[in-house]
Amino acid sequence: MASVKLTKVQKIYDNNVVAVHDFDLDIKDKEFVVFVGPSGCGKSTTLRMIAGLEEISGGTVEIDGEVVNDLQPKDRGIAMVFQNYALYPHMTVYDNIAFSLRLQKVPEDVIYEKVTHAADILGITQYLMRKPRALSGGQRQRVAIGRAMVRDSKVFLMDEPLSNLDAKLRNQMRAEIILLIVIMKDGYIMQVGTPEECFDMPANLFVAEFIGAPKMNIMKTQLLKENGKYFVTPFGAKIEVTGEKGRILAEKNTPAGEIILGVRPEHMVLADANDPSAIPATLEVNEMMGSELHLHVFTEDGTRLIVRVPTIGLSSEERESLVNGKKMAVSFEGKVMHFFNPETEENMLL
Repeated sequence: MASVKLTKVQKIYDNNVVAVHDFDLDIKDKEFVVFVGPSGCGKSTTLRMIAGLEEISGGTVEIDGEVVNDLQPKDRGIAMVFQNYALYPHMTVYDNIAFSLRLQKVPEDVIYEKVTHAADILGITQYLMRKPRALSGGQRQRVAIGRAMVRDSKVFLMDEPLSNLDAKLRNQMRAEIILLIVIMKDGYIMQVGTPEECFDMPANLFVAEFIGAPKMNIMKTQLLKENGKYFVTPFGAKIEVTGEKGRILAEKNTPAGEIILGVRPEHMVLADANDPSAIPATLEVNEMMGSELHLHVFTEDGTRLIVRVPTIGLSSEERESLVNGKKMAVSFEGKVMHFFNPETEENMLL
């Protein structure tokens, strides 16, 4: 494996559309990095520039310390799994996986060992003599991954490699890799960090809403400061900011004022309507998700929120009472809040 470094990399098309803006990223040897973001944000374009399949408009790409801007794709030591698989339809699965090894004149006994080992890991041993047209989309994707696995490449690039795998194999493959996430929007990097870092301390409102499912609840409210303590006042409730986040606000001497407040659905709870921290709401949809309920509610001003409620903690009577139109109250603890500047949308705790 090898390190990959991108410095001020840009992609500008002939019509002056900028697909990637001054992209800076330093990927260490043996590090596994995932680019995430909405469709059209520049993920695939960035991968293709690293591979040499897309011309770079500005900046440099280094692989193992060598600038590769002018190197052909075949000379960059890269294996790539494409979103559309790019399998040879006239070849068997075995021959598709073995193809690059045969170009390198690898002995057939070594090819057999590498191909069968990759097929065993990916669960496609029984398909080795089939043609791609006889496979499902998920099986073809595994063949494409296997073709990349057998090569002794410096860098592996994968464009949505797990999207068509079945749930069991997707979970198995995710469990075998350590992730560092690069979150992109409109060709810009929004945040680089582990999944835990991006989930627990999103750099901005975009990351906060993008990471996590269902997405974070967002509310415009006021941050109050009273006797050295901080409070938020969403929809008439009053909730003290506690724990580490309260400490950070105090250390920064954050001024009171309007903020954007974020609370994840799993941190919302059903509350007693008489509690000062309770937010009055009306149940719009009760979405049964097996081990939990997703309660879609709207507040008195029409703001929609989602509350994730574990079913194990509810009696059958409580579950049956959660019908559409039910008047209820929801709340959250003071340690689970996220605070964003209403003008810049940046995390106020960073």
